[in-house]
Amino acid sequence: MLSRRFILAAGAAALSFPAMAWAQAGGEKKFVLVILRGGLDGLSALAPVGDPDYARVRRQLALDNPLRLDAMYALHPRLVHFQELYQARELLPVHACATAYRERSHFDAQNVLETGAPRPFGRDSGWLNAALAADANARGRERGVALSAQAPLVLRGPAPVATWSPSALPAPSSDTLTRLLSLYERTDPALATALQGAMNANALADEADMSGAGAARAPSALARVAANFLKQADGPTAAVLELTGWDTHTNQTGEQGPLARNLRALDDGLAALKDELGPTWRNTVVLIATEFGRTAAPNGGGGTDHGTAAAAFLAGGAIAGGRVHADWPGLAQSALYEGRDLRPTTDLRALIKGVLADHLRISNAALETTIFPDSGAVRALPGLLRA
Repeated sequence: MLSRRFILAAGAAALSFPAMAWAQAGGEKKFVLVILRGGLDGLSALAPVGDPDYARVRRQLALDNPLRLDAMYALHPRLVHFQELYQARELLPVHACATAYRERSHFDAQNVLETGAPRPFGRDSGWLNAALAADANARGRERGVALSAQAPLVLRGPAPVATWSPSALPAPSSDTLTRLLSLYERTDPALATALQGAMNANALADEADMSGAGAARAPSALARVAANFLKQADGPTAAVLELTGWDTHTNQTGEQGPLARNLRALDDGLAALKDELGPTWRNTVVLIATEFGRTAAPNGGGGTDHGTAAAAFLAGGAIAGGRVHADWPGLAQSALYEGRDLRPTTDLRALIKGVLADHLRISNAALETTIFPDSGAVRALPGLLRA
């Protein structure tokens, strides 16, 4: 017999698990959002090596051995899989882009990035949840999943979503779970549904090919789990992954420095996502974005401070890639925003609108009101997807 204390503890744990009982998704289009928290240095990830002021402004941060894309732009040498995707026309880098936010607070900038509002704390729900809710056929379904312990702000809102993250606790035996499920089915159907959903979710996660993925929380490991959820016939439409550690105020240079390590992890994660998705990759769009960029010139600590415009990346088999999208403002002193930052020339909302409109078939009316409030002047970028 199970003790009452054990039953109550197990019931509380089951309530915290995702339900993960998706209905038929009604289509094959998939969307993955990767949030780089801390402020990616876009001038290192996507270096404008053809700009006449690049070497002068970047000084010791100028890349010695970049991966060339064209005469103007090159990738950081740790982004080898990004370059392969670019050559396969499955990567579309976007430079000099930013949200509507123009200050330099991580908290406020991430809030704007995730809510889609024109100002910090303009609302308490996220644009991706609003986009999923805009599909009338998706009501009542869990159409989004976050690879984290709790749903990030971008996924919060009226549309039902799920979360999954690896547990630090020892896994219970299958016999224990079966007995608990049988007990809950007789005494508490809600707990039974929660526990069955958690068991289903963990089974899907266990099916992901984790060979060579390293630690369970490594980006490549989480990417494989996300892909395994997405590629199911009744899987979610969207997944969100969060990567931290991009606030590179010091020691940014070096092949083994924090920026190089993070870019390598991001590169491996994107490659793992493509590999695990298999044929589903053809109908997938991945958006990699950050809350703001960093200063054009290095600081005294060999790093960069909070800036404005950054680089974003679209990837996936559905992307019309093999080119860089940029209205390049230049790195001349007179061209910098407030004399220190890369000037934003592309609104990140326009990029996201273009993906949501053409990939997920979200209406323009929804994009300008419920998804990105007060954004009528921001037009969706066309031509981002394959014809």
